[in-house]
Amino acid sequence: MDNTHSLPFAGLTPDAILDAVESLGLRASGSLLALNSYENRVYQVGMDEAPPLVAKFYRPQRWSDEAILEEHIFSLQLAEREIPAVPPLVFAGQTLHAHGGFRFALFERRGGRAPELDRDDTLQWVGRFLGRIHALGGTADYIHRPALDPQTFGREPLDFLLAGDWLPSELKEVYRGVAEQALLGVARCFERAGGATSIRLHGDCHVGNLLWTDAGPHFVDFDDSRMGPAVQDLWMLLSGDRAEQSRQLGEVLAGYEDFREFDMRELNLLEALRTLRLLHYSAWLARRWHDPAFPAAFPWFGAPRYWEEQILALREQIALMDEPPLWSC
Repeated sequence: MDNTHSLPFAGLTPDAILDAVESLGLRASGSLLALNSYENRVYQVGMDEAPPLVAKFYRPQRWSDEAILEEHIFSLQLAEREIPAVPPLVFAGQTLHAHGGFRFALFERRGGRAPELDRDDTLQWVGRFLGRIHALGGTADYIHRPALDPQTFGREPLDFLLAGDWLPSELKEVYRGVAEQALLGVARCFERAGGATSIRLHGDCHVGNLLWTDAGPHFVDFDDSRMGPAVQDLWMLLSGDRAEQSRQLGEVLAGYEDFREFDMRELNLLEALRTLRLLHYSAWLARRWHDPAFPAAFPWFGAPRYWEEQILALREQIALMDEPPLWSC
């Protein structure tokens, strides 16, 4: 699924974007605003006599058509149940379209502000909707999307990094040793969790993908949706010291369990999932380095200081994974 072409979006010119949108029978005004996205290319497109739409152009070769459509179906199912996800728009019975060699989908533009996650009522509100998302997510499995597990988010990314020339020679063996030790800690955490159930998740539920309005939250960008443990969609909402994270988690779960029971054994995975994200993120940057957008946006990647910081972060995670689960503090 990884695209190694040096210019994956080279042909995606403004004219190509507008032509793609108008191929669906719409009339664009000609205004375009690039939105913050590196994996795909996302634009706000002005429309004649209608509100702007958001056009997402999918990175070539990353997902199969079937994998994209699985995520679209899940988003549509959520919206049908009045769960505040932002699904793709349907044109002629289709959500995924192709034009000029690119696959794309259109979405309503939904504004919002960052949620105030220091408020108990906000955390409970988010928790209630996550409980509803997961209640539906547990009713069927993804077939074409990979799972979030120690293999896909840990072992495979580490092997990819070590097989290339991404690390300075003087740090490569240090990083290898620390990362291997971290993966052993991840394995122990999964053993303590006792075979946590995998369900369809948002997958990347951080504050940037959670927008707030006076009507409450809505969840955007299900592009990283996959099968995995429910706690994956909870831990990225937590911040601060251990006591503060425990308080926040309690409020989220108070809302969550109004709609779905949470398996407390999954709290053993919280620090393991943080660890896997560190490994996966470094490999993601390396895999996308041929895309000119990445060196421009992440110029610090690959420098000795970056890898020194990653080694330190992994060592910290090794210690945290051997501590009691967050809820018990």
